[in-house]
Amino acid sequence: MQAVSGPDGQPLNAMYFWMTGLLSSLLDNAPTYLVFFNLAGGEASTLMGPLAETLLAISMGAVFMGANSYIGNAPNFMVKAIAEQRGVKMPGFFGYMLCSGAILLPLFALLTWLFF
Repeated sequence: MQAVSGPDGQPLNAMYFWMTGLLSSLLDNAPTYLVFFNLAGGEASTLMGPLAETLLAISMGAVFMGANSYIGNAPNFMVKAIAEQRGVKMPGFFGYMLCSGAILLPLFALLTWLFF
């Protein structure tokens, strides 16, 4: 809770984005979204009103950063399996994370700067 809240108790939206994203890289998007939605208060009317930017950070982190690994986004794993079945050489788990990280992490830093 302290990692995503400032000393005054206000949400640190950039941290919500990155923490949701890191967890989403290793889990499916939906449970990750629910964890941080509830951590932010769990009240839809509040998160769609005064804390709309926090909801945006949670949503962006859960959806965008799922692409960091094969397991964070089920379609990534499905495409890998289909490609390997057809004889296309695919990178392993850490190789994929290295390639995706080299491309996506700078983009996520840019998104942090633009939105939060």
